[in-house]
Amino acid sequence: MVKQDRIAIIPARGQSKRIPKKNILNISGKPMIAYTIEAALKSGLFDKVLVSTDDDEIARISEEYGAWVPFRRSKYVDDYSTVSDVTLNALQVLEEDFQQSYQTVVQLMANCPLRDVTEIEKAVAFFEERNHSFQISCFQYGWMNPWWAHSLDEKMKAMPLFPKEMKTKRSQDLEKLFCPTGAIWIAKVSDLMTSRSFYGEDYRFFPMSWRKALDIDDYEDLRMVEILIPETK
Repeated sequence: MVKQDRIAIIPARGQSKRIPKKNILNISGKPMIAYTIEAALKSGLFDKVLVSTDDDEIARISEEYGAWVPFRRSKYVDDYSTVSDVTLNALQVLEEDFQQSYQTVVQLMANCPLRDVTEIEKAVAFFEERNHSFQISCFQYGWMNPWWAHSLDEKMKAMPLFPKEMKTKRSQDLEKLFCPTGAIWIAKVSDLMTSRSFYGEDYRFFPMSWRKALDIDDYEDLRMVEILIPETK
């Protein structure tokens, strides 16, 4: 068994539902997954940059941009499996079939194309300086203030999710809140194997700009990325 330091794993399922073929959709002249592969490779931080996919076209494009795609994923390709399942499966396949293991895994979602090499470098440094076991990227809520969030029933009756007094406070007087994003998740492999989730015991957040943290889940997100991508180049 060859023990190596750090691996980047990019999960990329072929059968995306809300945006068909999302992971290889053309964004400003490149397949979406290419932005993540290039940023990971440019960092020089990883022994391997691996794409875990069930799809031959995604595999071919990923290899063209320099990623390692040593197998096709046959498990965790449905709508219900967690992304932690996918990354754990990749680590298991590497151990069993390639006799490779790693100390640290950095999971980079392909649908976060604005996350660049600088953010990857900062996140890894943050993780290692503080000796975290689990670290999840996040961004601070801004104009969309969750303290004022309500749910609606079938009669459109609004029910506050937080104590009613939060509605009367000025936004500048409310505690800052943060939202997780799939941009950069990091874990010690041994701890991830035990917890089976990046949300393991005592997980920590790594704050980043909402622009670079943006996940593309639907066409509205895609349009926002297309607007923002020129300013990130």
